[in-house]
Amino acid sequence: MGRKVTLATCSLNQWALDFDGNFERILKSIDVSKSRGAKYRLGPELEICGYGCGDHFYESDTLLHSFQVLKKLLESPSTQDIICDVGMPIMHHNVRYNCRVLFLNRKILLIRPKMMMANHGNYRELRWFSPWKKLRQVEEYFLPRMLQEVTGQDTVPFGDCVLSTKDTCIGSEICAELWSPRSPHVDMSLDGVEIITNSSASHHELRKADARVNLIMSATHKCGGIYLYANQKGCDGDRLYYDGCAMLAVNGDIVARGAQFSLDDVEVVTATFDLEDVRSYRGETCQPHLVSSSILSDPLPTCLWFGLCSVDIDIGKTCFKPDELSNGLGPACWLWDYLRRSGQAGFLVPLSGGVDSSSTACIVYSMCVLVCRAVQDGNNQVLEDVRRVVCDPSYRPQEPRELCGRVFTTCYMDSENSSEDTHNRAKELANQIGSTHMTINIELAVKGMLGIFSLVTGKLPSFRANGGRLVLQMAIISFFILHYPLLLAVYSYTDRVCVLSLTGYFTKYDCSSADINPIGGISKTDLKSFLHYCVDHFQLHSLRGILAAPPTAELEPLMEGQVSQTDETDMGMTYAELSVMGRLRKISKCGPYSMFCKLIHTWRETLSPTQVAVTVKHFFRRYSVNRHKMTTITPSYHAESYSPDDNRFDLRPFLYNTRWSLQFRCIDDEVGWNSMGTELFLLLFKPSQ
Repeated sequence: MGRKVTLATCSLNQWALDFDGNFERILKSIDVSKSRGAKYRLGPELEICGYGCGDHFYESDTLLHSFQVLKKLLESPSTQDIICDVGMPIMHHNVRYNCRVLFLNRKILLIRPKMMMANHGNYRELRWFSPWKKLRQVEEYFLPRMLQEVTGQDTVPFGDCVLSTKDTCIGSEICAELWSPRSPHVDMSLDGVEIITNSSASHHELRKADARVNLIMSATHKCGGIYLYANQKGCDGDRLYYDGCAMLAVNGDIVARGAQFSLDDVEVVTATFDLEDVRSYRGETCQPHLVSSSILSDPLPTCLWFGLCSVDIDIGKTCFKPDELSNGLGPACWLWDYLRRSGQAGFLVPLSGGVDSSSTACIVYSMCVLVCRAVQDGNNQVLEDVRRVVCDPSYRPQEPRELCGRVFTTCYMDSENSSEDTHNRAKELANQIGSTHMTINIELAVKGMLGIFSLVTGKLPSFRANGGRLVLQMAIISFFILHYPLLLAVYSYTDRVCVLSLTGYFTKYDCSSADINPIGGISKTDLKSFLHYCVDHFQLHSLRGILAAPPTAELEPLMEGQVSQTDETDMGMTYAELSVMGRLRKISKCGPYSMFCKLIHTWRETLSPTQVAVTVKHFFRRYSVNRHKMTTITPSYHAESYSPDDNRFDLRPFLYNTRWSLQFRCIDDEVGWNSMGTELFLLLFKPSQ
């Protein structure tokens, strides 16, 4: 007696304000959905204009062009005989809303505005949109004249409601509503809605995909029902990479899921369900909680002439077991979108032989692996893009090393402080990945700038190891830093390549002077995990030596041919400690005192309370005196919620009172120190350091 229904969801690589390209990708996803027998197609959030429009949402042009695309979709033969669910911004009573528009056969069935806005971390939706606060209420929306001519409708339903067909009922959630403690899917499920959809623009973060999968499985496990999840994919013009992973679930099981990282611009995921499975599941688990009358105060928008079910299709449902999602490919996909959309011919990285630059190089190499794999799988769009990048209409990449040599240049910046070990590690890695590698001796440029400094000041800066003072040492280090952007800018201009930054041991106007930064705020711990992944999956065995070497920026003279300066010694803390404290500062919202209180328990096996106090104080003083560096930060890939990026994500000041007097006094009181302890700390770690 089954009531079988085939549903489609998708991931689209949309581009902010690329209305023509976005239209083509939406249309292609609808065609694919229909070819697989689907009667309903769900797309990502704000797919018509692109999610990352930012303050362009204020512009009336964005609204106008979105309606123009919607008009073309309504008129297209491809959208006939399938319910299409698309996302776009709409103004209703002079208020902007983030909306879903459901239409069928040139008729708009429903406009459903978003009710719970994403307004934390990277998201600023309340800046441009208002939430719909009229729960379970529907108003009439007057269509623009251009749509009235197509649909024959003057008004359509607008509000919080669900769509009834002749054989089932469909309800919508939009992105953040799934993550809310009061998700709409609960009330909708208890009211008998059998199919619930979610259109999202959810960005990639390490370990975030698992949380997303668990939320969807939990939603359908608690309430029963079918859940469709659509997501944007790719770089739509900003720091974020949207990682797709469209999926369908029923009664607690994921039954189909798309790729998390893919170079396909359009990916459609379909599955066939039996609606009787939902009824049976709810009859056993949810019956005491189901309400007998509708919780909706207004009539449901209906299309009772249209049915989703068919009796002549096989169910073909197999439970999909979520596997381990490879987080290392997100930055690689982001780089590919940036490269093909920016009009550049490749990337340039100063390869130092350390973890940060090696991770950046491996990301570019993994991008080449993905491109070659996509071409071998017959992806003509990727082939067309790579030919445009290398300016060769007949080119066809054969293997990643060969492609890497065409689009990737690495250089070792050699100075009298450089060791033979780092030189060899950089050269060996470049050889294994196939990049075009060169060594540039910068000593002449440094000596020239030191000569200018000496001419102006009458002094010659020197390192502390050579008898210099700290201030003069910082001056000479600054000269080492300043030559980077000059040399790289000349090369990038002549060869039309994009310079990649590598933010680890961050130096102002060095790491911040590049075009983009693919490793963003990723901690050293996660970067090392990624390099281990590259050793195992790409057989880049040169990385073993890089992983084993002590992290150093080689900013001071060698001692008997060996590195004398290490990053962790300079920072006064290990990268492992820094990663823990960075998470507590950003994710757990800890100030100095609350961080100390947490760490005296976390680190009680290795550090005494007094040692924890010194470490926490040192962290916050170093954080505050270096915060200004973030004001010049290179646009970087957002990979984790501990990112230090100040202007788009971590909205904290850059000028602090570095003494943190009250905060540190609370720590001292907890440890049992007196004021002498604070004075001792300030004596050991002076602001000049």
